[in-house]
Amino acid sequence: MTLLTRAIPVLSDNYTWLLRDTATGTTAVVDPGEAAPVEAALDAEGGRLDLILLTHHHTDHVGGTDALRARYHARVAGPASEQHRMPALDIPLHDDDSIAVGDTRGQVIAVPGHTKGHIALYFPDPPTLFCGDTLFSLGCGRLFEGTPEQMFHSLHRFDSLPDNTLVCCGHEYTQSNAAFARHVDPDNPALAQRAEEVGRLRAAEKPTIPSTLGLERATNPFLRAPDTATFARLRREKDSF
Repeated sequence: MTLLTRAIPVLSDNYTWLLRDTATGTTAVVDPGEAAPVEAALDAEGGRLDLILLTHHHTDHVGGTDALRARYHARVAGPASEQHRMPALDIPLHDDDSIAVGDTRGQVIAVPGHTKGHIALYFPDPPTLFCGDTLFSLGCGRLFEGTPEQMFHSLHRFDSLPDNTLVCCGHEYTQSNAAFARHVDPDNPALAQRAEEVGRLRAAEKPTIPSTLGLERATNPFLRAPDTATFARLRREKDSF
């Protein structure tokens, strides 16, 4: 059993993630911010969609849900605590629930901070984390609804996951995040090398994600913050950077 994953660019800088279970052909998408690019990707690969997975209620992550559900008759799964402000859920998800894409089973991880009910989804084969707007490549999400304490704890819920875990986040923010990371961590050689690579990728109009958790642990200032107070200070600085 293996889950194949690829990114679909949507809106101005969002990513929807397309998942396919190789054993069954079951197909899912994570966070369809709009329908048309997702439909084009699905139709190019056989026109099947079984499941829509949502990490949080923001429109740029759920905007295409109802159109995709209507066309493909897909079921919708998302955070139970946010179901009153997002498209109707067929499968309300809670912390530590299991979610299946065909024969591939994943884990629901509650990660409040960006929104109160935000969830992430982890699938082990290969290790892949769909983290919405909680963890970004070289950054983390703004605290629209939660507290620094919540977000710090949420980011460290990923500590048990292996370094080779793919980080499939919701936005192409890496280049701007790299500028801030270099500002607060100028003597980190791994970060300097990564910032150069990010610049090359963006100059070639190529995506910078997925990243890996190992790379984030070495270069992401928010994951490297030793305590909540440091994390909170960094988040405030980034908000006005």
